[in-house]
Amino acid sequence: MGSKLSVDDSVRVVIVGGGFGGVAAANQLKSWGVPFILLDMRDAFHHNVAALRASVDSGFAQKTFISYSITFGDSFRQAKVVGFDLEKQHVVLHDGEELSFSHLILATGSDGPFPGKFNHIVDRQSAIQTYEDMVKEIQKSPRLVVVGGGSAGVEMAAEIKTEYPAKEVTLIHSKIALAEPELLPCVRQKVKEILIQKGVHILLSERVSNLSTLTLNQFRENTTVQTDKGTEITTDMVILCTGIKINSSAYSGAFSDKLASDGALKVNEYLQVKGYDNIYAIGDCAHIREPKMAYHAGLHANIVVTNIINSLTQKPLKTYEPGSLTFLLSMGRNDGVGQINGYYVGCFIVTVVKSRDLFVSKSWKEMGQRMPC
Repeated sequence: MGSKLSVDDSVRVVIVGGGFGGVAAANQLKSWGVPFILLDMRDAFHHNVAALRASVDSGFAQKTFISYSITFGDSFRQAKVVGFDLEKQHVVLHDGEELSFSHLILATGSDGPFPGKFNHIVDRQSAIQTYEDMVKEIQKSPRLVVVGGGSAGVEMAAEIKTEYPAKEVTLIHSKIALAEPELLPCVRQKVKEILIQKGVHILLSERVSNLSTLTLNQFRENTTVQTDKGTEITTDMVILCTGIKINSSAYSGAFSDKLASDGALKVNEYLQVKGYDNIYAIGDCAHIREPKMAYHAGLHANIVVTNIINSLTQKPLKTYEPGSLTFLLSMGRNDGVGQINGYYVGCFIVTVVKSRDLFVSKSWKEMGQRMPC
């Protein structure tokens, strides 16, 4: 990808969303010399793979927010997209401005509870401070409850017990097994064993029944958490790690007939939104039968940029086919478990590959910037 592509003034790719998929697409278009605009409501890329550690380890949050403008210059615009005029091929911004596109990449990602997700419109320093405030709340809390035992919940519980071994941590999960259902049973069992070894109390097949009355992410001494099985837990802080939803608000109106039941966009084998040859969806907002992961968003970006280049040079398009699942769970900085291409991998490999720095150095390198110490 060393050569630049010569294109006329009619070509402009607009990327909506600056998560892992959007940034990967922008970097590739930049290297090709194809004109693009990356739109995001924040001023910095959030490396949310490391968000949970940023909420327990003071000083770590500054490594998880990386300026867009330093990397992309005038090809980045901080703006909120509120709709699309598909007839004119315009993206409509919150202030009424419209941007024209020849090709459109929708990479709006997903939304969910803090600290795992952070989709608020604030500047980089304010975002970092929000995580630093969370660290202080956890430090004040001798007892914590984590609600939700999917990947975010188990990683959150493990991060807390790794950083603060003396704290009492209870994990409540509504299912019978921890982590993602797509994972090998032996991986899910190992997750449970690691948490037990760290001293996490685990409640399975129980759902928090008074969640709406609880204050989240703040020290509240002697809070009572109740479950549908009648269990009561006295705690000092409650952290929610459930409820991830596709972030479809920008496109749901214009593409109402292309939405899957979860709000993701129906795409064909080229990752084109069905019915459009110049509009693509990648990452969480693409309706593909695979777990929603940063790794997959990067794979999608590779296919989509290749297909945009190929469409401009009259070459055949590439298809995307989900492969064998690769999924690594960081269980604190010195432990982890997962699977690669369907095969179990244990602590040593996961720790070296992911757990030590949660890929933050990789993101800073890809953004062409130096990571703060």
